[in-house]
Amino acid sequence: MAILEYDFMRRAFLAGILLAVIVPCIGIIVVLKRLSMMGDALSHTSLAGVAAGLVMGINPILGAVVACIAAALGIEAIRKRIPKFSEMSIAIIMSAGIGLAGVLSGFVKNAANFNSFLFGSIVAISDFEMVLVVCISCAVLLTFLLLYKELFYIALDERSARLAGIPVKSINFIFTILTAVTVSIAARTVGALIVSSLMVVPVACGMQVGKSYQQTVLYSILFAVCFTIAGLFLSYYLRLKPGGTIVLIGVLCLVVLLLVKRVLARRTVSAVADRN
Repeated sequence: MAILEYDFMRRAFLAGILLAVIVPCIGIIVVLKRLSMMGDALSHTSLAGVAAGLVMGINPILGAVVACIAAALGIEAIRKRIPKFSEMSIAIIMSAGIGLAGVLSGFVKNAANFNSFLFGSIVAISDFEMVLVVCISCAVLLTFLLLYKELFYIALDERSARLAGIPVKSINFIFTILTAVTVSIAARTVGALIVSSLMVVPVACGMQVGKSYQQTVLYSILFAVCFTIAGLFLSYYLRLKPGGTIVLIGVLCLVVLLLVKRVLARRTVSAVADRN
């Protein structure tokens, strides 16, 4: 295949597939905990870390990781203080992140570097960033598999999980860190503005066909990998932005699944009515 003859495209496929595996693992917990906008808040906060990294002369990815971890811990802390309005914590952190990113971006000398993080640049990923993606992907996937049962419990009901003997505080802390590092590294590939879509859309597609939690996780990963591969192929041959292309393919697939499901439901109702 001509597309795989280029080293930068091989790295793009490797990084994209690795992230497509781990992002839905985090995404399904986020969706079940009714924190779908958390990815949006963290991705916008990552821009503040990127800007800080560029201003201080350090790797922007490391700045994004630190900023996302701080933001994720902040969301969790505010959520515990006001449990009845937990979604407010996301809005507070996102507002702070956007404001800080706006202020710091004014001190960035090379605006092109900062702008590349808005919509991602998976084909321009460096050797250091590639190593970072591999390490973080392995760590997140291993942790998800080791804490599979515990994460499932806290995603459904934290109170019941606590009664079942699950260390909810510790698991929540670990999940918060996993979410932060996943979002920060994914923001580099698909872009900070649309990373939350990559976290939610494959899970939404998986929920349409999966009949259990385990099936939904597997289908979500499968959908994410397919979206990523298709998006990279189309972006290469049609000269499009990879991040936006991947997300648009996912949204289109979700719309098709919803329409097919609706048609099948109507046929089932009609068949039952005809029998009666």
